[in-house]
Amino acid sequence: MGALSVGLAAPQVSKGDVLASPFQVDKKRIETDILIVGGGTAGVVAAIQAARAGVRTTLIESGSQLGGTTTTGGVSFPGIFHAWGKQIVGGIGWELVMEAVKLNDDILPNFSIIPNNTTIRHWRHQVTVNGALYALIAEEKCVESGLRIHYYESPTAITFEKGKWTVTTVGKGISREIICNQLIDCSGNAAAASIAGFPLLREEDTQPGSFIFRLGGYNFDSLDLTKIPREYHNRLRQNMLIGDEVKVESSVNNFPPTVPYNYVYVHGADSSTAELHTEANLTGRSELLSLIRKLRTFPGCEKLKLIHAQPETAVRETFRIDGLYQLTHEDYVSGKVFEDSLSYSFYPIDLHRNGESIYQEFLKEGVVATIPLRALIPKNSRNFLVAGRCLSSDRLANSALRVQASCMGMGQAAAAAAVLAVRHQVTPADVPLKELKSLLREHGGIVPGA
Repeated sequence: MGALSVGLAAPQVSKGDVLASPFQVDKKRIETDILIVGGGTAGVVAAIQAARAGVRTTLIESGSQLGGTTTTGGVSFPGIFHAWGKQIVGGIGWELVMEAVKLNDDILPNFSIIPNNTTIRHWRHQVTVNGALYALIAEEKCVESGLRIHYYESPTAITFEKGKWTVTTVGKGISREIICNQLIDCSGNAAAASIAGFPLLREEDTQPGSFIFRLGGYNFDSLDLTKIPREYHNRLRQNMLIGDEVKVESSVNNFPPTVPYNYVYVHGADSSTAELHTEANLTGRSELLSLIRKLRTFPGCEKLKLIHAQPETAVRETFRIDGLYQLTHEDYVSGKVFEDSLSYSFYPIDLHRNGESIYQEFLKEGVVATIPLRALIPKNSRNFLVAGRCLSSDRLANSALRVQASCMGMGQAAAAAAVLAVRHQVTPADVPLKELKSLLREHGGIVPGA
């Protein structure tokens, strides 16, 4: 009886259960023509361009969705695609934005009204999108193009031998070796360039990041602002719906047609390592929680609620490559056009100074900046490009170049160059420029001087 009792008390495995084998990392090896590191603003456009041009394309992304700053970061009004009444950035990025606008029944700004930086500011021409919807559309376009997406993977080693790159990645339960002909770093932090051994540039003091959120549960119009410290007035005002004039397409005040975003600055925010990004997120969430508790002490805000907060801090500035050419502040504000200019950028110089002030310098009427291929190629590299805010530029130029439309244009340009490098079996700096510009126009890109 004693032996029988022991047997009855022992845990049993039911017929539907399976004993798991010990954990082990699954090691895989794949080959591709073009590998894009980072599925953010530039990376998703680069990946779609490369795949649509008919080359084998693989995209690795350390997070769980595509879109980067527009989606995970929460800056869901990418811009700027128009300048001085004309569209200056088109192609695949614009295609994604327009599909998101249409599927969400959003409205577009009146692009025919030219900003004068006084009554009509540059941001009136940014296009509001539903970030979650944009991520879905971007993923669908990637899948339709035939490229391979690998989420939750990051590069740990990158070597170049016999004209090919070998990239080792790690992720959840997997280690992958990817052999590629061309490598495009769209990480935003120049992570792949750094691992590959190329020198990087950055400032000792970088711009603060933003932890983005939305508030509700109060009526701004009924608040007695005399009983609330002035420093909180704009923060409370930003979370209220803009009036009915946004629904009139001819209005100059039709941005944005949804609840505006709000943010707390995260000083020293850096996303270049897991440890630093963790610190930025912890700081942003702590600052937000303190703010909510403070706001709820004001009359009329006792029922204030957190409606939404982004999953991570959006970062403005980390590393840049030392490229074949460094775009300067003077290049940018003068609208210099280079022989190898492939895309446009239109945004004021916009340098956030530790949250204390913002230095802005608006472009003169008719001026639009351009981005040359050489600024996307690290010195002494072969078969390697970057796209996005980590391009080769000085700090002031980078403060404008970093915005989404500019990065989308760069992503498409870099991918087109990589495609031709594969076809001609050359490094991107040696691709035929006439053919490169033609390929970009074929896929909707707007090329300077074309």
